[in-house]
Amino acid sequence: MRIAAALLLALVAACGQAAPPSTDLVFVSDEAANLVHIVDGATGRVEGQLATGRRPRGMALSPDRSTLYVAASDDNRIEVWDLASRRRTRLLDSGPDPERFAVSPDGRRLYIANENDSAVSFLDLATARIVREVSVGPEPEGMGVSPDGRLVVATAEASSTVHFIDAQTGTTRGTAIVGTRPRDVLFLNGGRTIWISSEQRGTISVFDAATLRLVRTIDLVPAFPDVQQVQTVEMDATRDGRRVFVAMGRSDRVAEINPATLRIVRSFPTGHRTWGIALSPDDRRLYAASGLSGTLTIVDLDANRVLHTVQLGGKPWSAVAVPR
Repeated sequence: MRIAAALLLALVAACGQAAPPSTDLVFVSDEAANLVHIVDGATGRVEGQLATGRRPRGMALSPDRSTLYVAASDDNRIEVWDLASRRRTRLLDSGPDPERFAVSPDGRRLYIANENDSAVSFLDLATARIVREVSVGPEPEGMGVSPDGRLVVATAEASSTVHFIDAQTGTTRGTAIVGTRPRDVLFLNGGRTIWISSEQRGTISVFDAATLRLVRTIDLVPAFPDVQQVQTVEMDATRDGRRVFVAMGRSDRVAEINPATLRIVRSFPTGHRTWGIALSPDDRRLYAASGLSGTLTIVDLDANRVLHTVQLGGKPWSAVAVPR
């Protein structure tokens, strides 16, 4: 009886334990070394590299996560990489100086910020041709597309504006002023809310997607009184939308925000000038690329602690993660 009871208790305890985190690969663009690093997300072990064109910066995955798109900014192109073979399969004309871009939910288009042209290019992936160019404010960078694929959002650094574009017609539906040097776009609440980060102001502007009106501004500055330069750059959210993370640039950390209360929950220390972040496919690890320290910080989001600091060298810029 004692043995049976012990076995029962062990079974109950095992059932109550969370499943171990999944394994994944992290791809980190390096704008100084002209390559993409490949890192094991669980151990931090560097497993390889992809040799890219000049100054790789923004990256994105196809909806099925089988294809990696890389913006080679100084070569004016988007590179297409097959992740199974780790081979480059196509080179796409992106327009001049692509930085960030967004993939349409159906995987048929890329929406690309062309910094030098003050424009957004609509790239059709089937024909590999730019089918539309939409003028926006000077130095566009941040790009986003709504979950239903109908709304494209672009930020313009030099004018501190955000531009709302109809994805079907290319018509600009609205323009708004946001904080200084807006950097990234994040859709939340099933696409009903749009967050815009502003690097130099250290704020996030929250818009209602239906009305395209500003409804709230999240100011990170008061939450970090000991930080001399509070910044907000790239953002990401867990699939359930309950945890939002924002890279804080030269603040050398990543902040977590509760989207229900719009309050800063905590922050994680990172390397110097943290620009790009990504979440593991199971949302249990956070990856932060820091360009001026040449590092990738890996954070355990179950324990809310830093697991590894991976020395990559060069200037890491952005990151994406895929299942192994």
